[in-house]
Amino acid sequence: MLLTAEITLYPLQDEYLPVIKAFLAQLGEVAGLKLETFPTCTVISGEFDLVYGTLGDMMRWSQETLGKSVFVVKFLPGFGAL
Repeated sequence: MLLTAEITLYPLQDEYLPVIKAFLAQLGEVAGLKLETFPTCTVISGEFDLVYGTLGDMMRWSQETLGKSVFVVKFLPGFGAL
């Protein structure tokens, strides 16, 4: 089953652009995902388990590596543009 997720990252620090860029760079290295980045969010499409698992891994990586952030995510199960 396909899954599309729209994610917005709000780093809780003054220098937020480097945090967002590092997050997107790390996310872009995951094989099997389609990413579309917009000014206010990133849309991720792929197989359900890959998308969902990757987002959990990325949120953990972000907390441990980049510090605290707020994530807003919307999921659309059964839809994906691969």
